[in-house]
Amino acid sequence: MTKESDKNQNPEQGNHVLQLIINDKHYEWNQEYISGAEIRNLGKIPADDEIFLSIKRPWEDEAIKDDTNVNLARPEIEHFFSKAKHFNVVLIVNLREKTWTEKRINFEQVVVLAYNVYDPNPNKVYTITFDRGPHQNPEGSMIKGDKVFIKDKMIFNVKQADKS
Repeated sequence: MTKESDKNQNPEQGNHVLQLIINDKHYEWNQEYISGAEIRNLGKIPADDEIFLSIKRPWEDEAIKDDTNVNLARPEIEHFFSKAKHFNVVLIVNLREKTWTEKRINFEQVVVLAYNVYDPNPNKVYTITFDRGPHQNPEGSMIKGDKVFIKDKMIFNVKQADKS
């Protein structure tokens, strides 16, 4: 279905407008081949998302990398779609490994990872510090309402105390 090598561009085909669909939106392209990077740019697809060429059953949809070239001159209109990459990291919370599937985590979620529950009682005080974070927040502390970006093997230390 796709062609990994350089584009075969025929000058005669450069004037012919070809149709394609990206995430249910119609686009026109004036070359026989389009790269994954061009699909990403045309459809304004975030760099973190994966792109797929929709294939009729019983075959699987085809993953399209940025350097993959797809022939648009085939009889049917090519349909592309994007989806967020599966995100799965391990956080170290109070020296225990915890699986996390989101790109950010908030104060209450860190407490739940540490103690299996968040107690909103005003007499309960939680202190959170973190280290080995991504460039947006490499280290620091969190207070209620805070949310930080995470990365694999990021370390969180959570302590709880009673005000009384």
